[in-house]
Amino acid sequence: MSDTYELFQRGRAHLRSGMAAQATVSLEKAKRREPRSRSIREALGIAYFRLGRWQEAEAEFRALVDLAPADEFAHYALGRALLNQGRRREAMPHVKLARSLRPKPRATEVELN
Repeated sequence: MSDTYELFQRGRAHLRSGMAAQATVSLEKAKRREPRSRSIREALGIAYFRLGRWQEAEAEFRALVDLAPADEFAHYALGRALLNQGRRREAMPHVKLARSLRPKPRATEVELN
């Protein structure tokens, strides 16, 4: 198993345990090694979101949108991060696009809370 994968798994375990701050340490290291990894960026964005670090969450979710423009979760999460910064006008296109890409809610939406 690679060191990057171990860092990613450690970060996810921290997220599952409700330790978002600890998750960011491992996930930031993993991101430096694999900056184009969608899984790492998604997990890191969720950790930042749970910590209320909206600008950092926005950056991760924006990177996800750039890496995978049809990823409904990336658009949804980016929209939520923007809304939490009071940037409704910027957020709404992403929220609407996420809804159009996925007509039914899925469990992943709950992960941000």
